[in-house]
Amino acid sequence: MIRTILVDDEQLVRSGLRMILDSAEDVDVVGEAEDGDAGVELAARLEPDVVLLDIRMPGADGLTAAASVAQLPRPPKVVLLTTFDLDEYVHRALRAGAVGFLLKDTPPRDLVGAVRTVEEGNAMLAPSITKRMLERFTVSASDTAAEAARRLQVLSDRERDVLVAVAGGMSNAEAGRSLGMREATVKAHVSSILAKLGMGNRVQAAILAHDAGWA
Repeated sequence: MIRTILVDDEQLVRSGLRMILDSAEDVDVVGEAEDGDAGVELAARLEPDVVLLDIRMPGADGLTAAASVAQLPRPPKVVLLTTFDLDEYVHRALRAGAVGFLLKDTPPRDLVGAVRTVEEGNAMLAPSITKRMLERFTVSASDTAAEAARRLQVLSDRERDVLVAVAGGMSNAEAGRSLGMREATVKAHVSSILAKLGMGNRVQAAILAHDAGWA
């Protein structure tokens, strides 16, 4: 079972998320919290596999809570719940190692799928909004375009093609169709890219590619 906790200041939102997740045979919602501080405490006590964390909450917001959760002895995978107008906070959280984000109107099937995806160690960033988010936030103070390009020199030409597709917002299946590869081959290339770059998820690699001007 994938042990999950929900952190959102709106009871109605938490109830809706619980109803959706409880319908899945392999997901168990083991706790709820209504603010970031309580969410961190709950995560420390229950040691869940996944935390669904709203960004905008009273007290400690989701971004602060995500950073605190990442410092726990057994940190769970954190997925941020957001809306388009909070993209910049999501961008910062992804750089810090959060595994992804979902929109609050994500279809139920996709929500369950996202929990499964991140529990398996993969990032979850809706392909349809990857490109939009990255285009708004390119080069950071710590990662200049030149430095990003230098880091990416370790990739092969084929890995570069795959990373460009990922940074453009394509899923593995879409990248496979575009590049004439099987989906499993794309997935293998992504794993190799992450290993070479020393990154934890594909979202961080996509951000680096965008900083380098590849997408």
